[in-house]
Amino acid sequence: MIQVLAWLHEPELSQFRMERLAALDGVTVTTARNLAEAAPALAEAEVLITIGPHLDADAAAAFAAAPRLRYVQSIGTGTDNLTDHPALGPDVAVCNVHGIHGAQLSEAALAAMLGFSRGMPRAFAAQQARRWDKYPANLLHGKTVGIFGLGAIASALAPRCAALGMRIVGISGTARAVPGFDRVYARSDLIAAVAQLDYLVLLTPLTAETRHIVNAPVLAAMRPHAVLVNLARGGVVDEAALLEALTTGRIAGAALDVFVTEPLDADHPFWALDNVMISPHSAGFHTGYADDAFAIIAANLRNYVAGGVPALINRVQ
Repeated sequence: MIQVLAWLHEPELSQFRMERLAALDGVTVTTARNLAEAAPALAEAEVLITIGPHLDADAAAAFAAAPRLRYVQSIGTGTDNLTDHPALGPDVAVCNVHGIHGAQLSEAALAAMLGFSRGMPRAFAAQQARRWDKYPANLLHGKTVGIFGLGAIASALAPRCAALGMRIVGISGTARAVPGFDRVYARSDLIAAVAQLDYLVLLTPLTAETRHIVNAPVLAAMRPHAVLVNLARGGVVDEAALLEALTTGRIAGAALDVFVTEPLDADHPFWALDNVMISPHSAGFHTGYADDAFAIIAANLRNYVAGGVPALINRVQ
């Protein structure tokens, strides 16, 4: 009997209903929201379904308490706090959910850019004050967007930006020609790339190479009217440097869906800034996401039951 532990926060735990996996022959499922709830199942768990940020600081304790663990399934594309965690043995397979994020992340990026270009924070504030505040909007048409991280999501976002008349710059590990992009810069040329952008959208995974890659020098190179959109991971950005750039007017604004510490502390200065739009790590989450991802997770678990680790798909480790 294969013991599966699904360790997720709410609302993901309720929406995914991972207990449905017990319908597979030879599988039992335990669900947990935290280490205390997970602890009784860890010793026998062969499969862990989670996402790195949900384990947070308990990851080391969890991995140490799971000697039979053979396969970790992320419910998203990110595998930070999993593949990069020293307590997770290299013999444990890690898989992600790939190919179902293009539409929602693209729409989140467009919503952020349109929100700033149309001055929506100002409009909402005026509405709350019952104040008739007429002002000109900026256009996305003719602007340059930089997309940092050229995976499947970027491939979905680029044509949507092109349809709005935007120039599209890519930033990746290496400079190369990519269909749908006007130019692609190497990550090593990030400062040169951001100097020409009106919007910088972050989609890159969090790795040792990308941690704090958007730092004070990068922010200083951006145009004063530029807007940062972080849909990747909080650790990709030096948050202290970003706070300074936002409060001093070094850049015009930021739409932030992800943070180093989640949930974002109630007293964090980001909350009080009128040039910041905050969302609770929800850019990839939509009404159909749990079902879309569950189908992939269930299929991969069937593969594991039938053929073990060699049969898994979407492996990143």
